[in-house]
Amino acid sequence: MINRLMEKKRQDEGFTLIELLIVIVILGILAAIVVFAVGGITDKGEKSACQSDYKNVEVAQEAHYAKTTPSEYADNVTALVTAKLLREAPPAKYGISTDDTGKVYTTKGESTVPTNANCPA
Repeated sequence: MINRLMEKKRQDEGFTLIELLIVIVILGILAAIVVFAVGGITDKGEKSACQSDYKNVEVAQEAHYAKTTPSEYADNVTALVTAKLLREAPPAKYGISTDDTGKVYTTKGESTVPTNANCPA
């Protein structure tokens, strides 16, 4: 009986240190791949949000022109919010602004472009 228990104990083997290290390395590589994949999705979301806000300001500007008598464009984004054509102003980080000619601009540093070209890439 004792011999049987001793032999059974010798047959019980666990994982070796090398096997555990290999599993940990594989899990680390998979985690790194997931982190970089999620980071790319966030960047695309920022650009899409900026472009969407830009288009909303354009549409609100045209609605302001159609709504006012005599027809005129809003001087700035705040005027569009006050006229309740926009729920809120776009985030300042996008640099979206407008003028009384109806053009909508995005700014990045010192460059002002009448398109959404300055939205985050």
